[in-house]
Amino acid sequence: MAPVLLHPDLLLTVVFVASCFVIARSLWSGRKDGGRVLPPSPPPLPIIGNLHQLGRSHYLRRLRELARRHGPLFLLRLGSVPTLVVSSASVAEEVLKTQDHVFCSRPLQRTARGLLYDCRDVAFSPYGERWRQLRRIAALHLLSAKRVDSFRALREAEVASFLERIRAAGAHHEDGRGGRKRRAGVNMSELLIGLTYTIISKAAFGNRLGGMEPGAVRAMIQETSELLETIAVSDVFPRLRWVDWATGLDARIKVTAAKLDAVLEGALHEHEKGGGGNDGEADDLLDDLLSAVKEGGAGLNLDRTDVKGLILDLFLAGTDTTAKTMEWTMAGLVKNPNEMEKVQAEVRRVVGPHGSVSEERLGAMTRLQAAMMEALRLHPPVPMLVPREAIRDTRLRGYDVPAGTRVLVNAWAIGRDGESWGEDADAFRPERWLTRGGGGYGGHDTRFIPFGAGRRGCPGVGFGTRLAELALASMLYHFDWELPGGQDAGSFEFVESSGLSTGLKCPLTLVVKPFRA
Repeated sequence: MAPVLLHPDLLLTVVFVASCFVIARSLWSGRKDGGRVLPPSPPPLPIIGNLHQLGRSHYLRRLRELARRHGPLFLLRLGSVPTLVVSSASVAEEVLKTQDHVFCSRPLQRTARGLLYDCRDVAFSPYGERWRQLRRIAALHLLSAKRVDSFRALREAEVASFLERIRAAGAHHEDGRGGRKRRAGVNMSELLIGLTYTIISKAAFGNRLGGMEPGAVRAMIQETSELLETIAVSDVFPRLRWVDWATGLDARIKVTAAKLDAVLEGALHEHEKGGGGNDGEADDLLDDLLSAVKEGGAGLNLDRTDVKGLILDLFLAGTDTTAKTMEWTMAGLVKNPNEMEKVQAEVRRVVGPHGSVSEERLGAMTRLQAAMMEALRLHPPVPMLVPREAIRDTRLRGYDVPAGTRVLVNAWAIGRDGESWGEDADAFRPERWLTRGGGGYGGHDTRFIPFGAGRRGCPGVGFGTRLAELALASMLYHFDWELPGGQDAGSFEFVESSGLSTGLKCPLTLVVKPFRA
C-alpha cells in the first residue's frame, strides 16, 4: 500500500491544532495537577517544555524577563523536569532560610556525577549524613577563620610576586614608530586567574601535586569547570542517557575524570608518604583532611574517595570565583573613574608610608570593600546558584511543590531587583554600601547572595574574599590604571560571557603605571 501523503498546508494545520491542544492542556494541568495548585508557568511546548525560552546564551536575562511577566516564583518545564525559578529576595528568604530544611538537596547532575566521584563532595552531593560530615569538616577544619588566617604568609608572598608580574608586563617597550616608547596593555584576566590558582593550589596541596606540572593541572581544572557548566541531555530528559554517549559527552567526562583522579592519587600518595610538613612544608588542606579522616572524630565515616571529592571541590570552587570577583571589581572601577579615585585615595591613606598592604589593614578599607560588594551584587561569580531539590512535598507562597522539584535561584536577577536596590539597580554605585551597611559576604541578607545562603552556602567565602581584598588593595596602592589606546572610560563597554558562570567576554586589558608616593 502506498503511503498517505498530506498536503503541506494541511500538515501544518494539523500540527498547529495539535500544538494548541497540547498547550491548552498543559496550561490547565499546570495550574491544577491532580488537585495540586502549581506556580504560574509560561506555556510549554510538547516534549521540550520551556527549553526554547532559555535561548542559547545570556539566559539569566531571559529568566528575569519571564519573572517580570509571571512573578518572582514561576515554574518551568525543562524537558521532563519541573523547575521552580526564584527571582526575588523575599522568595529566596523562604527557600534558602525558612524552608532550607526542605530545599536542601541537589539533583544528580550528569557531569558532576562523572567528575566528582558520583557527587561525593560538598557542592553537588545530595543531602544526607555523608554530606553533613563533609560540610562539617570543610567548615570546622579546612576553612575556619583560624585556618584562613594561617595562610596569611602564603597570600602576602604570592601577591607580592603577582605585583612584580604586573610591573614586568606593563613596562615600556618600543612601538615601532620612530622608536617612541609606550606602555603595554596588560591582560589582567590571565594574571588574576594565575594568582588565584597558585595560592589555592599551594593551600590545598602544598608543592606536592603528584609530579604533575602546575600548568597541566591548571588546564585540567579549567576543562573540569567547563564540563561542570554543561547541561547534559540526560539532565533534562533522564530517559535519553544514550544521547550523552552518542554526542561524546560521556567520553569527555571519562577522560577528564581519569586525569583528575591520577593527579589526586599522586598527591595523596606523596602526602601519605611524607606526612605533615613534608620537606619542611607547613601542613596544607590535604594534610588537614587526611588527619581528620584518620582520627575519625565526631563519628566520621569517610574513605579515600570522600577525601578526593572534597579537596577537588574546594579547589574548583575557589579558583574561578575569586578571579572573577577581582576582575569585575577592577572593570567597575575603571568604568567609573570617580569611584576609582575614591577607593585609591582610601587605600593609600590607610597604607600610608608602610609601602605595602598587609591584611591587618584591610578592615579599615571600607570603600574597597564597598566596591567589591557592588561588583558581586551586579556580577555574582555563580549568577544562577547551584540547583537545589525539594526532599519532600511542601507549600511555597500558596503553591504546591512536589518532592523532587528542582529550584533555581537567580542571584543575578535578585541583585538587580529595583524593589530592593532602587531605580539605579543596574548601576555600579559602591556608595550604597556605605549608607546601608554591608552585612558581610555570607548571605545573611537574601538581597545579596553571591555565594548562596543557608546550609548550602559556600563554606570558602572567608578564604576567597580575603585573597580578593588583599590583591585588589595591593593593585590599587602600587599602580594607576588606564584603558589601552587612550580609550575613554565612558566608551568602555564590558560584555558578559554566556554560560552558567559569567565573566568578561573579552579579557580585561589595562595599562598600568607604577605609583610613586
